[in-house]
Amino acid sequence: MSRLVELEETGPLKLDESDLNAKKGNVAICQCGLAETFPFCDGTHRTTRSETDDVCYHYPDDEADSRREVDHVVYKEPDSDTGQ
Repeated sequence: MSRLVELEETGPLKLDESDLNAKKGNVAICQCGLAETFPFCDGTHRTTRSETDDVCYHYPDDEADSRREVDHVVYKEPDSDTGQ
């Protein structure tokens, strides 16, 4: 299984002591890409438990509790004049 994750940030997030969970003494980093508190884990990864191997998924932001299978991704060819 895999996921298409759309990220908008263009720089790093620096962590300091205030990011640590006072009760647990740690910080959990999101690895599924779905957390509303990204880059911190909020437990949203639980929605991925029923994902199937060899299937790519997309979780649209505008639809609550939705998951779509991705058939294929099409990349735009670069413009021959601009290279973009």
